[in-house]
Amino acid sequence: MWPALPTAQRSGEDLGRATARVQQAINDTGKPPDRVNVTMRGQVEPMAEMFGGLRLGLLMAVGVILLLLTANFQSFRLSLAVGLTIPAVIAGVVLMLWLTRTTLNIQSFMGAIMAIGVAVANAILLVTFAERSRIEGREPWEAAIEGARSRLRPILMTSFAMLVGMVPMALGLGEGGEQSAPLGRAVIGGLLGATCATLVILPAILATLQSRHAPISASLDPDDPYSRYFEPAQRFGSVSDRGNARAEHHVRAAE
Repeated sequence: MWPALPTAQRSGEDLGRATARVQQAINDTGKPPDRVNVTMRGQVEPMAEMFGGLRLGLLMAVGVILLLLTANFQSFRLSLAVGLTIPAVIAGVVLMLWLTRTTLNIQSFMGAIMAIGVAVANAILLVTFAERSRIEGREPWEAAIEGARSRLRPILMTSFAMLVGMVPMALGLGEGGEQSAPLGRAVIGGLLGATCATLVILPAILATLQSRHAPISASLDPDDPYSRYFEPAQRFGSVSDRGNARAEHHVRAAE
């Protein structure tokens, strides 16, 4: 049996929508006869593989970020507060793509990942300073406001610098500019949503999560003066004891 290879060229429509329409038409025809297989070839398979890899990479990146933040802050609550800025990035990307009538493609997916990285970095900056203020004795809401106030300028400078840099790319000017325009638009939308969420919503979330907990550092490091396991007297005593033991050892060796 010779294979039948119908071909077509898409015009005025992106590959994802064209693939969905072709697949819907295949499904509407019903089950194929025996010993007949219907498959789509061309750019469909590479596109599906790339999107699958990007989705898996994004999920793994979010999971690894949460684990690293938990290890860094030694508190799951603080890592969760930082991770809650990621939905704001995704919402900003989706809204910007919808307003500009841009499809979700490889470029916009990469732009979303870039925006998530910048948003998480800004959130870590704010949470670190807010938690430091809380441990020093301030109320949780005062510490959250102080963290947002003290880090307002660095966060805005970082976000606006990247936004301005992405404007020419988002406009798609010049030859071949439309190919990279989705990346710039996704970054702009994600950063706008992330900046608003970091400076407005994140302090409220942080104050709510930390309101019922004592102002004690979650650190397990015995050298951290804010840690509950910090015991300077015993540590200094142990150091002196080891020094005395070494001195006695040298005296006996000299004798």
